[in-house]
Amino acid sequence: MLIESDELKFRKTEVADLTFVLNAETDPENTPFIGQWTVEQHLESLTNEDIHHLIIENKNGDKVGYVILTGLLDSNKAICIKRITIQMKNKGYGKESLKLIINWFFEETEVHRLWLDVKEFNTRARHVYESVGFIFEGTLRDSIFKGNKFESISVMSILRHEYMSNLLFNSYR
Repeated sequence: MLIESDELKFRKTEVADLTFVLNAETDPENTPFIGQWTVEQHLESLTNEDIHHLIIENKNGDKVGYVILTGLLDSNKAICIKRITIQMKNKGYGKESLKLIINWFFEETEVHRLWLDVKEFNTRARHVYESVGFIFEGTLRDSIFKGNKFESISVMSILRHEYMSNLLFNSYR
């Protein structure tokens, strides 16, 4: 799997990258919005055939974030964007990363559905997801217990035919 544009490149996460990944997960700007895994969970994901754990770098080779994609072996042809975390914020890297993921899966594989969940209060991320074609499907109410309270998550997806229709009207490239 090779994903790249003029601005960004995705590469397989290596053990040496896990410090960056763990720091991104525990960054106070990110922790309210994303799940956190242990080092052991990340290590296991690096060799799991059902998961792509990828580092996102900019054109200068700086690590700007990471993404975890699950469901690679799903017979229903559905891939989950389990986590996408951008450390260099306000540069358009999140939106560009999503476009690259969407393009790659719908142009290079037989995937039918890309989906993700987003915490209900994360309006910034939801706006970015909608801007690249994800559609709100519903809310899983009080489905995460964090700290001393429950949080709800929204499920969003984009289907192959929606992507193809969008190509007629918008440029994903």
